[in-house]
Amino acid sequence: MSRADLVRQVHAAIAGGDYDTFAQLLDPDVRWHAGSPQDGCQNRKQVLAWVRRAGRSGQPLPAIVDVVEAGDHLVVVLEPPASAEEPDPPRTANLTTIRDGLVTEMVHYDTAEAALAALAALGERSLAASSASASEPPIASSGTAGSR
Repeated sequence: MSRADLVRQVHAAIAGGDYDTFAQLLDPDVRWHAGSPQDGCQNRKQVLAWVRRAGRSGQPLPAIVDVVEAGDHLVVVLEPPASAEEPDPPRTANLTTIRDGLVTEMVHYDTAEAALAALAALGERSLAASSASASEPPIASSGTAGSR
């Protein structure tokens, strides 16, 4: 299973209220935050509690509109459902890390562009650390990340 497929499986499990499957796809020490690792969820139990609360709110889950892969990292671009208050809601994104078949970290960004910039920065640090060639990291996209 590709990492993009795993992300879609996570999304489907959440959307279907299948929290047991969702839990099995998370590392026990998974972190989910908005850029500050000490804030947000620090483990599987906290992530599950947050997702269950959100599920009970009745708010529809944002749709995955794109997945951009680069090694262990993926940018998952999300489009919230339209509403009367916001007929054309802005896309958001999570920079997701998957290791050994489990989600280990999800970092929320307010825009797909910000998440893609963070992904590029990770690639640059990785290249510098490994003294690899100066080319861009391999990035595969299943759609159009920042466009509407």
